[in-house]
Amino acid sequence: MAIRTLIVDDHEMVRRGLTSYLTMLDDIEVVGEASDGQEALRQAETLSPDVILMDLVMEGMDGVEATKRITVLAPETRIIVLTSYINDDQIFPVLEAGACSYLLKTSRAEEIANAIRAAARGEATIEQKISSRILARMRNGSKAAPHEALTQRERDVLALLGEAKTNQEIAASLYIGVKTVKTHVSNILSKLELEDRTQAAVYAVKHGLTKKSGEES
Repeated sequence: MAIRTLIVDDHEMVRRGLTSYLTMLDDIEVVGEASDGQEALRQAETLSPDVILMDLVMEGMDGVEATKRITVLAPETRIIVLTSYINDDQIFPVLEAGACSYLLKTSRAEEIANAIRAAARGEATIEQKISSRILARMRNGSKAAPHEALTQRERDVLALLGEAKTNQEIAASLYIGVKTVKTHVSNILSKLELEDRTQAAVYAVKHGLTKKSGEES
């Protein structure tokens, strides 16, 4: 019986490419595609896929939040992260959310297909670069940074706070409402146990979360 697979990615060409390859395989069936986490959640509930290929950074609900919710909604569904990101801010939250495997988009098509087969058997597939980071954290005994508990959108807002942006500027940059920005800021302060946006800005700079920080490093 073919492995029922759902592809979640905000880039149509990525979804098309994966679907074109996977549909040529006798043991894998692509049952659906989703462009964001919310759509992935709906399709996971209606289609009951065996395996989900999950992108991480998407508008609206990101891959971490979608993984967390789908794991509760459909615990039998195995989730494989397929992303371009190898930052700790992405790796550990999604694995803790319930993803069983972590692959990079530089993976060969055959490697992705094999990861789907492995996931269906209950086995994990972790990209070597990712496994190295996991082992390093285990050796160091380090705890996850507080900001890893933030959603992707909250991290976006935090990064802009670190650049001293106003709520209006953040709203314009992220194409969201000012009220939504205020809600995100409130959530950020609560999750990071900070008192005000000034402390949040300092936190963002200190942890290298702003674009300016990335350019300087």
